[in-house]
Amino acid sequence: MSFLDRAARDWLLTELFSGMAITLRYFFKPKVTINYPFEKGQLSSRFRGEHALRRYPNGEERCIACKLCEAICPAQAITIEAEPRADGSRRTRRYDIDMTKCIYCGFCQESCPVDAIVEGPNFEYATETHAELLYDKAKLLSNGERWEVELAARIAAEAPYR
Repeated sequence: MSFLDRAARDWLLTELFSGMAITLRYFFKPKVTINYPFEKGQLSSRFRGEHALRRYPNGEERCIACKLCEAICPAQAITIEAEPRADGSRRTRRYDIDMTKCIYCGFCQESCPVDAIVEGPNFEYATETHAELLYDKAKLLSNGERWEVELAARIAAEAPYR
């Protein structure tokens, strides 16, 4: 490019006008953004959000206290204490997840033999205090009850790939 060509382009502001033309062209096209709080985008069935403990259809909790999720958690965010029941089976007495440590890797969900712990579709769980992000068994079970229909549908959709 010669000096005269460059000087002419700088003096005539051709780059500025070409940029303005692109802006004007996109100004009249339909917008691709969504109005977030009122419209929500579609989530993948593999999305990993807030954790939940599931129950069987008869109401019994699924977790058998095998502690595989606690062992495989790379962030060591899961704490489980088990106790035997009257019928000889084991169930969790304490199931805690520190959501501030969790890296949402999904290993806990993959390691669970009974699909007890899952990462659900909820991504809107911001809190004001750290203590609200320390989930205990009651909070995890309530998440499971709230999202059970969608959790079951997501697990069924992913079943062929497991």
